[in-house]
Amino acid sequence: MFFLLRLAFWLGVVLILLPTGSAQQPSSANDVGPSDAVSAASATVHDLRGFCTRQPEACSVGSQMLTQAGYKLQAGARMLYEFLTAELVKHRAASPASGAGEHDSANSDFDKSWLLRGSQDTLTPADLAPAWHGPSAHRDVKPAA
Repeated sequence: MFFLLRLAFWLGVVLILLPTGSAQQPSSANDVGPSDAVSAASATVHDLRGFCTRQPEACSVGSQMLTQAGYKLQAGARMLYEFLTAELVKHRAASPASGAGEHDSANSDFDKSWLLRGSQDTLTPADLAPAWHGPSAHRDVKPAA
């Protein structure tokens, strides 16, 4: 629903900005200036803010409708996630494990098989060692008397 509202808004903006294609129209006394348009827009927004006080039933029905739409969107997103996960598992099971450095030129220029594999445990102990050590702690030891 919000997609349709956004689409209508941007389509309206594009239609307003398009040239008319005819010669310049003569100026008339009822032309609307930018300040008039801004004041009309602010009056419209102010009027919309008070809509729920004037029409509480319409607001409650609209709220319920938006809640239901949210639930449907959530269920659709969950179904899409489960479908994509199942497809990735199928793809992972069907694709043979390729060795390092191999490249299948039939698929694409960029090998994405590394995205589907898990950790490869390729770090060496030298990679895992800290790169910097702070100064060792010195203790002032008093000699025995």
